Amino acid sequence: MKARLAAALVGACLALPASAQAPADALDWLYRVAEAPRKLTYTGVFIYQSGTRTETSRITHLVEHGNELERIEVLDGSPRQVLRINDEVKCYLPETHLLVVEQRTAGRQTFPALLPASLADLAEYYTIRKGATGRVAGFDSQSIVIEPKDRLRYGHQFWIDTRTGMPLKAGVIDEHGDPIETFAFTELRIGGPVDRQALRQPPKMTGGEWKVVNVHTRRGDDDAWLFRTALPGFRKVIGMRRQMHAGLPDMTHIVFSDGLAVFSVFIEPLSGSEKPETGQFVMGTVNIYKRIADGYLLVVMGDLPPASLKAVAEGMEMKKK
Repeated sequence: MKARLAAALVGACLALPASAQAPADALDWLYRVAEAPRKLTYTGVFIYQSGTRTETSRITHLVEHGNELERIEVLDGSPRQVLRINDEVKCYLPETHLLVVEQRTAGRQTFPALLPASLADLAEYYTIRKGATGRVAGFDSQSIVIEPKDRLRYGHQFWIDTRTGMPLKAGVIDEHGDPIETFAFTELRIGGPVDRQALRQPPKMTGGEWKVVNVHTRRGDDDAWLFRTALPGFRKVIGMRRQMHAGLPDMTHIVFSDGLAVFSVFIEPLSGSEKPETGQFVMGTVNIYKRIADGYLLVVMGDLPPASLKAVAEGMEMKKK
């Protein structure tokens, strides 16, 4: 693939200190990766790959007066666009004239901002080491390899711009050392200026009849459930109640993370006539395990091996009253 590759750093307020010496410790590199995508202004094109599936997206990210503005446009397949201002996320689906509006929650990670701000306990469950250096999207990069110390989670690898700490490429690695999914920039420009038109809702998405779905979320989860099987290192990041449609009962959504890997638990009340499928499923690169217990559908999903998710789901039970 031929790609035009460009890089620019403009303005000290838009970039991490360029004169700082590259960190010697592998974990310090990851702290740069966690910070850079949220604090830098950048535009670029990246490719997502999983097996035979590929998807190309264009991203524009602007940091201005302490606010984050971002637009991601999928360039192939079904058209989709995501506009974000801080934590408000609007997802446009033109083929169905559907607009989904919701608040971004903790644990939700998208490329290039894949890492949380806190990485304090990561080294307890992963071996973190520096890998090879090289060139990615026209930038000098340092690779960091993250290997799990058990079989409960997958490995990861990041290729990082040595100047700014921006992640240029990221991959999830299975227990055999094979890539499960990869994100990689093919074009990237770090710094401004940014055309603000690139952050606006496109005119073609304002006409016609659009169905708007406001996903109402509030903090707090259903404490009626016990988790008998706890995965070492995973802690509850957030619990929330979500109402997808007016008149329907709330769904409980709980997010767990070990600082790198994330999985979600959904608890949804069933009507007497509902008989959803149960067992193990795969949706893209996300593993899913479903079971029914006490009139509820329990769904555990995330970027973990199937056996880990099954253990969590089978270990859930309702507290005795």
